[in-house]
Amino acid sequence: MTAVGFDEPGGADVLKPETIDVPEPSEDEVLVRVAYAGVNRPDVIQRQGLYPPPRGASPIPGLEISGEVVALGSNVPREMLGQQVCALVTGGGYAEYCTAHARHCLTLPRKMALEEAAALPETLFTVWHNVFERGWAKAGETLLVHGGTSGIGTMAIMLGKAFDLTVVTTAGSDEKCEAARRVGADLAINYKELDFVEEIKSFTHGKGVDVVLDMVSGDYVARNIACLKTEGRHVTIAVLGGPKAEINMAQVMTKRLTLTGSTLRARSDNFKALLADEIAENAWPLFENGRIRPVMDEIFPLERAADAHARMEAGEHIGKIVLRVASR
Repeated sequence: MTAVGFDEPGGADVLKPETIDVPEPSEDEVLVRVAYAGVNRPDVIQRQGLYPPPRGASPIPGLEISGEVVALGSNVPREMLGQQVCALVTGGGYAEYCTAHARHCLTLPRKMALEEAAALPETLFTVWHNVFERGWAKAGETLLVHGGTSGIGTMAIMLGKAFDLTVVTTAGSDEKCEAARRVGADLAINYKELDFVEEIKSFTHGKGVDVVLDMVSGDYVARNIACLKTEGRHVTIAVLGGPKAEINMAQVMTKRLTLTGSTLRARSDNFKALLADEIAENAWPLFENGRIRPVMDEIFPLERAADAHARMEAGEHIGKIVLRVASR
């Protein structure tokens, strides 16, 4: 089969098509003929040599796929054969075939486009776990999402609104702020022009927000804490602004804040299976009935994965970048 990988870390141009063996599913896995694969920031960081795959995972990039189940492991129910699914995977998505744990797959409704399905698992699993499980967000609360026009950001806005949250977001241009408002954000702040701490203080009448979903870290953490109300929750999922933060722990104590964070890729199969079950019960119906659809940016053919990475690194995309794998 054809896959896109790299021999040595580097810029986007190190990504090259190669011919490798089709993987075989283990007893709990399915083999998916990949139609589309989502492109995510962790793919870029892996290509740069800063985010190695977990032990036993494919070295080929790609953490989410859509396609048809064409082979089954011995423990997988026979009815999965031939199903169209999207799946969260630990690697291997940039290829014509990819294995996925059977319980990390979500079955597609007939009307869902495969390209949209490939844009869902990584952001959906990440947002659900971190906003609703680690951040304990509930109806009537206010959520601050940084990077509101990224794949994670757009998903967080849409899920937040679907579960009756007020959603505030930041973005780097007036155009992106307008895009975030179209997705559903109640307030979108151009962080290059305005102080988001002061804007949030005004918007919430000095009360602050209940939950922050932070992808920046670095010097944003202290500013996020200033935005949080008493009993607020700060959830870190990326460190694009640097891994170290200097904060005033007296504020953490007096506000009784919770500071937490997580990564998803290296979590156990059982953890991700339980997360998939919760998503299937609580969030997946919103996608099955079309109430939520992913915000799509651009679709590149698999052999142009380097161009897809370059677009992500340029930071101009709005929503999800996807690779078309199967020939049409």
